[in-house]
Amino acid sequence: MAVTDRINAFVRRVPVWAVYVLCLLPVPWLVYLGQSGGLGREPIKALEHELGEIALQLLILGLCLSPLRAHFGVNLIRFRRAVGLLAFIYVTLHLLVWLVLDVGIVSQIWADILKRPYITIGMIAFLLMLPLALTSNNWSVRRLGAVWRKLHQLVYVIAVLGAVHYIMVKKVWEMEPLVYLALVFALLALRLPIARKRRAV
Repeated sequence: MAVTDRINAFVRRVPVWAVYVLCLLPVPWLVYLGQSGGLGREPIKALEHELGEIALQLLILGLCLSPLRAHFGVNLIRFRRAVGLLAFIYVTLHLLVWLVLDVGIVSQIWADILKRPYITIGMIAFLLMLPLALTSNNWSVRRLGAVWRKLHQLVYVIAVLGAVHYIMVKKVWEMEPLVYLALVFALLALRLPIARKRRAV
């Protein structure tokens, strides 16, 4: 049996709920670190940034799934919905930490959204994620049909916005955020042949 066949056989035995449990484990750990001083002198900012970075990593992971199947034969597509919803959960937690623990003043929240470009971009990405999260269910897939697939292509825009948001949050040129943006563009480029094959069928 080929390596890809073994991987796919193993993946078929992994329940989707296990992905949720595994990927949500960092949340209580980060909360514990924040309360115990493990997140440094500014635990709220650190928690906010950690949650946002995990969300971006999950978005990138979601973009990996189709190229993995198309180019390497590794089929993890059954986890794509879970990965997308987990990214939305982490973005929501990231936003809640900023809204409730970091800012906490409604007038200041609106001022920051309007005046700070990186926050504006982050909020746009979050708003674009809302319809994707709300339609990530079998009923919506059946009800929307072909529109569902087009709607969920917004994830490409969301991933780019998320990576740009992360770069702007850092306020200085650092390698890690640039690597994330490069990965997003590379994964989008890998999807071009897949899209052409679909149109040709």
